[in-house]
Amino acid sequence: MIASITGEVEHVGLTTAVVSVGGFGVQVHATAETLAGLRVGHQVRLDTAWVARKDESPLLFGFRAPAEREVFETMLGVSGVGPRTALAVLAVLGPDDVHRAIAEGDAKAFTRVPGIGPKGARRIVLELADKLVVPERPAEPAPAPMEPWRAQVLEALVGLGWSEKDAARGVADALDGREELAASGDVPLILRTVLGWLGAAKAGTRTADRGV
Repeated sequence: MIASITGEVEHVGLTTAVVSVGGFGVQVHATAETLAGLRVGHQVRLDTAWVARKDESPLLFGFRAPAEREVFETMLGVSGVGPRTALAVLAVLGPDDVHRAIAEGDAKAFTRVPGIGPKGARRIVLELADKLVVPERPAEPAPAPMEPWRAQVLEALVGLGWSEKDAARGVADALDGREELAASGDVPLILRTVLGWLGAAKAGTRTADRGV
């Protein structure tokens, strides 16, 4: 089995491309989106799936990522779904939407693919229910908790009439380069420092507005 090919793009057509590999021009079938990303004379690497056909020449299909190939090959296991239909599914939905539709039992999503009617869509969802699972995504790290002093300083600034946005920006700018002060957690001292910075910044803005 040819799992991938790497070579120079010789030709890009509407449904296929030709990639030069070891002196041979290999024809690769792909989605319009994949083909749109190829440039003649440039190197390319594609994950591939080799599909044999009875009494006909085999076909090679190319994909931008292993996830696309996985969906393509799994789709071929569905009754009545051939390689061109499987490729059309990828062209219309893409791997993420296919996984989602299978996980949610959304047969209607597959009817958007030309050649797949309601009956065929239901069959796809039924036959792939245990074969295509939603890929696990790494959990996003929880935001770092706000230092107690920062929350108190921001609350005080908002109480004095500053917006939350300006207060947060003022704290960040006033303490820039003053790591020791921030580490001290001294709320009164930090608040005075920030107020001094905000006052100076406001005065500077007024002076600039007067053109002085």
